[in-house]
Amino acid sequence: MTSTAETPNQLEAWIAEERHIAERLDAGPGPGLARPDQLAGKTGLEIMQAMLNGDIPYAAIAKTLDFTILEVRQGVAVFQGTPLPRHLNPLGTIHGGWVATMLDSALGCSVHTMMPPGRAYTTAELGVNYVKGLTPKVQRVRAEGKVIHCGKQLATAEARLYGPDGTLYAHATTTCLVFEIPPAR
Repeated sequence: MTSTAETPNQLEAWIAEERHIAERLDAGPGPGLARPDQLAGKTGLEIMQAMLNGDIPYAAIAKTLDFTILEVRQGVAVFQGTPLPRHLNPLGTIHGGWVATMLDSALGCSVHTMMPPGRAYTTAELGVNYVKGLTPKVQRVRAEGKVIHCGKQLATAEARLYGPDGTLYAHATTTCLVFEIPPAR
């Protein structure tokens, strides 16, 4: 996330990485819901890695809103999105809900990577700060979420949405409730 002058090479590298990952995701089961047996006994990081590898379905909202998961590691999740004319609000900028959804995805998935087997989370609070208008002229943006704290009951994370030139468009924080997954009946 270093702020540098935009170069076509950076954008090209982002698009190439996205294309490579999208091919892997599309070769798998595609968007949908994982079966309970595909998730049983796995950590959140293992589940996120299985999704990124195309072994289990990825979230359908990503296809609907034109963004892709790019990377997961312990406490971190990165998504890349394509702001398109269909995401515009009536004033001609990308709708704040699209930006919030990308940030929420990066935040939630970064928290997910911290879950041990049998634990899950849900968003209790999401705060988004919009700092620069986004239009389809920006061909790609990335949302990078990082966990700040993950305990037995609460987790917090922060995320930034930025372009290939390092321009910051929005940043966000979340508080998530962490809980034990009830046994299947």
